[in-house]
Amino acid sequence: RRLAIVDLSPTGVQPMRSASGRYVVVFNGEIYNHRRLRERLEGPWRGTSDTEVLLAGFERWGVEATLQQAVGMFAIALWDRQDGTLTLARDRLGEKPLYYGWQGPPGAARTVLFASELGALRQHPDFRAGVDRNALRSYLRYNNVGGEASIYEGIHKLPAGSLLVLRADGAAATPQRYWSAERTALDGARARFEGPPAAAVDALDALLRDAIADQLVADVPLGAFLSGGVDSSLVAALMQEQSALPVQTYSIGFREAEYDEAGDAAHQARPFTDTAGTRRAHAEAADSIAGCASSTSSRASAKGAPKRCSRSWCAPRRPSRPTSRRRSSR
Repeated sequence: RRLAIVDLSPTGVQPMRSASGRYVVVFNGEIYNHRRLRERLEGPWRGTSDTEVLLAGFERWGVEATLQQAVGMFAIALWDRQDGTLTLARDRLGEKPLYYGWQGPPGAARTVLFASELGALRQHPDFRAGVDRNALRSYLRYNNVGGEASIYEGIHKLPAGSLLVLRADGAAATPQRYWSAERTALDGARARFEGPPAAAVDALDALLRDAIADQLVADVPLGAFLSGGVDSSLVAALMQEQSALPVQTYSIGFREAEYDEAGDAAHQARPFTDTAGTRRAHAEAADSIAGCASSTSSRASAKGAPKRCSRSWCAPRRPSRPTSRRRSSR
């Protein structure tokens, strides 16, 4: 099932075909500036989804040019029915993973598999990959699998800010950058802000407000993780300024004082709503986490292999008053 954020109606369902029928797309993520892109593209529109905006951009501007203008987090798979190509694309900073590889039984035709989670690849009947020992060594040494490798042999990660075009004839393909953090940083260094400090503060404030406004566009309730630190508190405050309802914030705390940020989070949440829910859920979370740790430790000593606790807890901040203005939160 699709985790729908924008356009919950049937017009937002994936896979989605472009107006001309040339492109078919599935993607995991969200295009935050899709409304601004929509204003520059021609309709008619079937719905209000960011998926439809992506397809219209691909048809009008081309795939790479559209990706360069798309602000968001995404893992995209685009089938070009005219050229017989499959394009995989990942967002600029790699917020959404995208794995791909060729799999199949020995001696048979190989199948291209792709997904934004490794678990999805394992469900395909042609998946045969074993653990990549070099990747395992990297994980044990650095606590992550770096570069384009994954924990499985023959399954790769598409680099952030890249796209990969695969052809039906199976020709070799190499990921291509459509966005570069290094180039963006160098361009910024060459065009440094030269105004007074107060103007710099105003410019930063405008950028932050625009970014938060774009991410508040949704057809489902939204919220913010709130630790009490500078970044999460700033995000929650800017959300509240643009919301007609109290912002829902979510925090977690621990009984150990050196790890506990629930008090700071509750203090920062006071301008938005009451903190009774934070204290109540804090106690529930502490008890649940302690029980999870105890249960995990028991299973590990009994079976020699730790298992991850499947439950998570947070402190919800619920809207406490009605409003005539519809406000969506992520």
